[in-house]
Amino acid sequence: MANPQASPILHHPQNHLSLFHFRTTTSPRSFTSLHFRKPLLFLPSSPSSLFSSSFSSKFPQSEQLCDNHQVRHVSTVPVEYATPTPPESDDFLSEIDRLNSLRAKLDVSKDLRRKDAVIDADSRVRRFFSENRGGLPQVLGSLGLNSKEMFLVKCVIAAGQEHALCMNYEEAFEQDAEEYTVRSSVKNALYALVEMIERFDVNSSGYKGRREIGTVLDAEEITHFRKFLTFLEEIEQFYDCIGGIIGYQVMVLELLHQSSKRRNTNRSNLVEESLGCQYLEMHTPSVLDLTQKEDYASQAAIWGIEGLPDLGEIYPLGGAADRLGLVDSDTGECLPAAMLAHCGRTLLEGLIRDLQAREFLYFKLYGKQCVTPVAIMTSAAKNNHEHVSSLCERLKWFGRGQSNFRLFEQPLVPAVSAEDGQWIVSKPFVPVSKPGGHGVIWKLAYDKGVFNWFYDHGRKGATVRQVSNVVAATDVTLLALAGIGLRYNKKLGFASCKRNAGATEGINVLMEKKNFDGKWEYGISCIEYTEFDRFGISNRSPSSNGLQADFPANTNILYVDLHSAELIGSSSNAKSLPNMVLNTKKRIEYIDQYGDYHSVMGGRLECTMQNIADNFFNKFPSRCQGSLEDKLDTYIVYNERRRVTSSAKKKKPHASAALHQTPDGALLDILRNAYDLLTDCDIKLPMIEANDKYVDSPPPYIILLHPALGPLWEVSRQKFKGGSISSCSELQLEIAEFSWNNVQVDGSLIITAENAMGSTTPNDNGEPILQYGLRCGKCKLHNVRVVNRGIDWNSKSNVYWRNDVNRLETCKIILHGNAEFEASNVAIEGNHVFEVPDGHKLKITPGNAGLSINLETLKEEVKETGSWYWNYQLNGSHIHLQQVEVSRN
Repeated sequence: MANPQASPILHHPQNHLSLFHFRTTTSPRSFTSLHFRKPLLFLPSSPSSLFSSSFSSKFPQSEQLCDNHQVRHVSTVPVEYATPTPPESDDFLSEIDRLNSLRAKLDVSKDLRRKDAVIDADSRVRRFFSENRGGLPQVLGSLGLNSKEMFLVKCVIAAGQEHALCMNYEEAFEQDAEEYTVRSSVKNALYALVEMIERFDVNSSGYKGRREIGTVLDAEEITHFRKFLTFLEEIEQFYDCIGGIIGYQVMVLELLHQSSKRRNTNRSNLVEESLGCQYLEMHTPSVLDLTQKEDYASQAAIWGIEGLPDLGEIYPLGGAADRLGLVDSDTGECLPAAMLAHCGRTLLEGLIRDLQAREFLYFKLYGKQCVTPVAIMTSAAKNNHEHVSSLCERLKWFGRGQSNFRLFEQPLVPAVSAEDGQWIVSKPFVPVSKPGGHGVIWKLAYDKGVFNWFYDHGRKGATVRQVSNVVAATDVTLLALAGIGLRYNKKLGFASCKRNAGATEGINVLMEKKNFDGKWEYGISCIEYTEFDRFGISNRSPSSNGLQADFPANTNILYVDLHSAELIGSSSNAKSLPNMVLNTKKRIEYIDQYGDYHSVMGGRLECTMQNIADNFFNKFPSRCQGSLEDKLDTYIVYNERRRVTSSAKKKKPHASAALHQTPDGALLDILRNAYDLLTDCDIKLPMIEANDKYVDSPPPYIILLHPALGPLWEVSRQKFKGGSISSCSELQLEIAEFSWNNVQVDGSLIITAENAMGSTTPNDNGEPILQYGLRCGKCKLHNVRVVNRGIDWNSKSNVYWRNDVNRLETCKIILHGNAEFEASNVAIEGNHVFEVPDGHKLKITPGNAGLSINLETLKEEVKETGSWYWNYQLNGSHIHLQQVEVSRN
């Protein structure tokens, strides 16, 4: 099936759309069938041309080889920034045509020699080298460039990015000041380069009078140049499916042109061009509502647990996360999102902990060890790859073994100016670069052998989760999503929820298309918030325009069939890079070589991970009526928003009342989930109010629960019964084998088990491997009252979302190894630390003078299993727990 959104900007001038109609349909939470009589978008065909006659920025002419209004180049003369003027459309379109023609010729060239002949014949390359009298090859040759590297440099020139090669040689050669007065300052850099080359004596060993051939570039410049060549090689290789460097620039210019057309022409024609269909309707999709069908949700979650040995896990961690503004407090280094310490651990640690909780549940049900292979896409942005690798090594691969991790690094791409599509350059050979979006993950996974790696581990499908979402594994969401996908052999599934108006998140839609061959296609897709304008969707509040509120939110939580994803990732065309977009509505900030700060409107070519769904539409010979859920390869599970998505993706602005998508807001959603869980267990605690209540005040309490207490709430609820948690109290439970019966907390209670889910044993390589259920720490609290002064809520240094707080008093229980703690019918008042050594049980009971504390040694025969444990049993689609006493000491 074709994927028009991913094709190199619409080589189908006959395909057009002309009319939009938006109407209200069923709620996203409705489980009813689709009503095709109420389309959200209607797009019949109408003739139009592929390109309009206007565009918002002028492509630089050939004689302006080093002009770039976004960057100060290499001259020490102050750069004159001209006010951008509208480009001449003919110039811009001719540049697109030239590059398209060049790309086509390169594509049919079978080897580097032929490609080099093609690039040498390009008018821009010929002009550049003829004006420089052939000196540049000798200069570059002095650095030992091979044919491939020279080809990459010529591609940069052919793509119109000569300014990335500009060098400052005013110090190397004496210049006539009078000459500079007649030149525009933005051309000084190129003239310096030209004059340097002119002074090069091809019959001698160096430059006349000043620099030897080996010292044309200083050491730092050579380092930058070598990195630049590596950067170019990665672009040429990874984007080979669209034509490498030349194809990248073609896509940039064509997307900019489309953006211009949206401002100046009828939107419907543009949508038709991009989708390449005769007729289109977007419907609110039917969903599998986990909140309304609880029995089905439980069954789907059981399928997910059963299928854990068939599942892998994929984490796209390569984003720059600029909005988070995360900085190492010691070094001042910018850090990637994976390193954000949220609730006491990095976000990456949180993902692995959630995964291990599901594996622990699998062990408790089936008595088998299951270790899920994890593939992590990193990038070079903010040393992401090094930080993630170092974290995994420091934590000894989380007790999972290095062989169960596969890290693969996505390439960076050049940021471009929104004005004219020129690469933004901070200094010679140093383009401003960013990750190319999480949509590169499918092609990159194929290129790096990740799919085969999963197959070697016996995996069929995978769950995909972004690092900033801290609640995605809550209760049934992830397990039900994967369970349905595995059970019904689906190709792609979305976890979705109600969308917040104005949020920077996309929507899920049901696409209905009639193709030009007369066939109909249906499937779940996603429209990113940056594309709302293109589809005529308002992102305003429901009170002003309710259309976007009718659609469920795209959360980037996916189930994917690995073989189906591999077929897309291995495509030798643009289909492998789903839904390429160019969002130029953000500012690109950088410091140039003179230390000057710049902030310009720009973006980079991106593609979206979830739009791989556009390749999984189902075709039908005629238009469908009625229910489609069972007929489609794509599906949606739906849950309460705070059990699906709450992201720590941007720093809370100073004095801002908006906590949405901040670490502060994510903590509040974690606490709301704890409230929902514990109140179902007859535990009394204050309700958490709306976010705006806590903008300038702390949360009402802190409750952090280890996910292995469940992770299904059906399991967790059987470990808690009765009691209360007072306002301004704290409960932190880092333990899985735990029993709470009528416990009252007024202050701070922290329980930490060193072996929360099991203990480690070395494998054949000497790596520590976590063995689930082996020598777990255990705790029972029955009829216990904990009273102390708890957290110092008046402390100005508290950072609640980081779990970095000052305490006046606390009751802390620390369990080493397989240690156990039991307390019954007592009140524990004031500041206490109960530290239980490995192989021992500490019992607290009422005594004559307060508390009776008795430390016992565990019997040898119970040291592996403990003196008691929770026995998990499946009963239909539900899990029942029974507390089993092994031996009474």
